[in-house]
Amino acid sequence: MTAASSRPVPAHVLDAAIAWQLTLDSSTALEREEFAKWHAAHEEHARAWRQLGMLDQRFSVAKGPARNALLQSREGIRRRVRKLGSGLASVVMVVGLGLFVSERFLPLDYWLADQRTATGEQRTVRLSDGTLLNLNTHSAVDVRFDDKRRLIVLQEGEILVETGHGDARPFIVETREGSMRALGTRFLVKREDDGTRLSVLQSAVAAHAQANPQEQILREGQQVLLRSDGLGSIAALAPGADAWTRGMLVVDNARLGDLVRELGRYRRGHLGVAPEVADLRITGSFPLHDTDKALSALLPTLPVQIERHTPYWVTVAKADIKPE
Repeated sequence: MTAASSRPVPAHVLDAAIAWQLTLDSSTALEREEFAKWHAAHEEHARAWRQLGMLDQRFSVAKGPARNALLQSREGIRRRVRKLGSGLASVVMVVGLGLFVSERFLPLDYWLADQRTATGEQRTVRLSDGTLLNLNTHSAVDVRFDDKRRLIVLQEGEILVETGHGDARPFIVETREGSMRALGTRFLVKREDDGTRLSVLQSAVAAHAQANPQEQILREGQQVLLRSDGLGSIAALAPGADAWTRGMLVVDNARLGDLVRELGRYRRGHLGVAPEVADLRITGSFPLHDTDKALSALLPTLPVQIERHTPYWVTVAKADIKPE
């Protein structure tokens, strides 16, 4: 397998590929035509489809149990894996989930995390020490409290932490890129493609990269990107950084492409933007629990149109200008 074929498939491309696979089980001629366009539009689409096909082939020895393992609810998968018994169905499920991970569609840590949210879901959890943990869309954490420390491992997505008071144990959030120690505070931690973003809303947080134990303190109103080999430059906190906890996305002079990408985190399937309009700038507030409404809000402001090929395949494109 080449390096190009083994790298992670972007989440939105994977969602689209799975949606197309389910759609094509009972598709119309128009849907098959739209699928062909999607497949040919980008190499990532073809690569995701190939990997999905290889996964199906590997499940062929016991297609029913293995394929159903992928279509079960996330809680169902977690429950079954933790209570596996003997027999072919158990073996197939373990192998199937292992192959699912080996193709790097989604990490197994996400499926088995202590707390998870689905795409578009948000949840607030109160921990045993009184800390409030707010999970954003498609997020997963493990809670590992012991006598010496209170540890949260962010496996995927984004969280807002409001630490509880009166507990002497240090409160720490870890990701693959580094560690963040709360100093009596309220802060955001977000997994991004190129690292972990820490945003301090109140008080301060001491952070260090995985490869460097030297801590750096971030104050209220500051943010930084942690990479495994070090911390980036400290920047001012973006306006509305925690607006997602109130169901809104707030942007100020943002690229349309970046806005669409962020909205795509809150809906299943593919949400894309045409290159000719991706660099347009926009300012505003957009609802996260109704992304169709958020997309419609673009129309009065920008020269764009919303192309809905299927519920799982939507593109923000350049508006057709009809001559008068």
